[in-house]
Amino acid sequence: MRRCACVCVFVFGLVAIMHTQQPVAPQKADSVLILKKDHVMELLAGGKVIRSYKVALGQGGLAPKDRQGDGRTPEGRYVIDAHNPASEYHLSLHVSYPNAEDRKRAAKLGVAPGGDIMIHGLPNGKGFIGAGHRMYDWTLGCVAVTNEEIEEVWKLVPVGTPVEVRP
Repeated sequence: MRRCACVCVFVFGLVAIMHTQQPVAPQKADSVLILKKDHVMELLAGGKVIRSYKVALGQGGLAPKDRQGDGRTPEGRYVIDAHNPASEYHLSLHVSYPNAEDRKRAAKLGVAPGGDIMIHGLPNGKGFIGAGHRMYDWTLGCVAVTNEEIEEVWKLVPVGTPVEVRP
């Protein structure tokens, strides 16, 4: 809900009432939804989308991640379990991949599931690329947004926020 502050101003002997909007703190996300096929990440609060971003994904294609080094973005339910301000990318939020299901699937295949899946900005020193980074999937399995976008995501998505990655 926005709060309105009224300010009275005397203009040529008349009283004018001006309404000014006080800034409203952005609502924190209570979940993150990543739609791989659409290359979209949505931040949700109370089931409603509060922000939406176009993203670049893993260079290994849209199939689900099944092993370390496949370059794919995982699918499933995870949690943001850390914020990393000292990332090789402009800020990163660590995703709790692999979960128990991912470990089980990798064990059946006799492979390591991998890890270090993040939502992050552009590589340090490459921020000038901006939205152009979305022209192709270039990450090693992560979800990438622009540096300006990751700064917003960083503020809106606290540690502990659930993340769902869908095909």
